[in-house]
Amino acid sequence: MLRAIKRQPKAVLAIIILSAIAACGDTIGKQGLIGAGAGVAGSAVLGTNLAAGAVVGAAGNVAFCQAFPERCT
Repeated sequence: MLRAIKRQPKAVLAIIILSAIAACGDTIGKQGLIGAGAGVAGSAVLGTNLAAGAVVGAAGNVAFCQAFPERCT
């Protein structure tokens, strides 16, 4: 399976990862945790800095969930 992931273009993987960030939690803490997890997973797949991925994922998910609470169920 890992070999199949490496064959995919990074743009497709980025879209899949960003879709995972759209999941929201009930509180800002949960939103940050879910986003951080998605960011770390994305960074691991793309081979980039895991800490930076966690920070970007957490910030992105919190920002999205606060801006569009109706899309987070």
